[in-house]
Amino acid sequence: MAGHGPAAAQDLAALYPRDARRDLTGADIARYPGAGVLYCQGPDGIPHKAAAAWLIGDPSVVVLNAHNFRNRHLETTRVVADCFFQIGGRNYDFLADSLRLGVAPGAQALHITDDWAILRLTQPVQGVAAQPLPRPPDLGEGAATLPVVMVSPGGHENYRGPSSLEACTIRQVDPPSEGGVRRIRHDCNDGFGGSGSGLFDEAGHLIAMQSASLSMNARKPFDIEFHYGSALLFEGDLLARLTEAVTGARTPSP
Repeated sequence: MAGHGPAAAQDLAALYPRDARRDLTGADIARYPGAGVLYCQGPDGIPHKAAAAWLIGDPSVVVLNAHNFRNRHLETTRVVADCFFQIGGRNYDFLADSLRLGVAPGAQALHITDDWAILRLTQPVQGVAAQPLPRPPDLGEGAATLPVVMVSPGGHENYRGPSSLEACTIRQVDPPSEGGVRRIRHDCNDGFGGSGSGLFDEAGHLIAMQSASLSMNARKPFDIEFHYGSALLFEGDLLARLTEAVTGARTPSP
């Protein structure tokens, strides 16, 4: 149970003073299918909730952040065999040798726009729909005011519920960097553990995946330079490699 007083309030503080998050419902899961959670063993050998992850385009293809397995210097922090995917109340193991990272061969660092990974499950998910394969987002670069919904199937450490959903706004689209993928800056709340959360447009299409938040957990107004959430769009190499994983056909990088 959550505690009381200033310490508990700080633990559950939203990233921004305006907090519109709520728990996911069954209707939300139907509207935003494929929402799952990555669990990984801790030092104690017990599985712990690690991040959000998405079943996309195929009952055995999962997309999530690369930083679940590598640090900024691309050093291994977790091995795939120590993790599993949970969706629809069931657990599914990954094929240990199926990890596909967004970083280019020979890269020395992990950046926000290549912070993606694709994994394949040892067996297809049963009884749960996958999220449809995303379409390239039709977004220009620069300042923006695009309403979105952030879906966080794993919730956050600073949120009481086991999952969360919030209506919020994309405020800027940065130029493309690694692999032709662009970063978006948004004002959605996102605490520790919310990595991999999906950002959906008003029509319910998955357009981006959360990577990090600047000044994580600070309770202060949105600032386009110093205090914002950062997500990567489903485009460029990410979308090409995901399409390849789903269809089995090689897709040229844009």
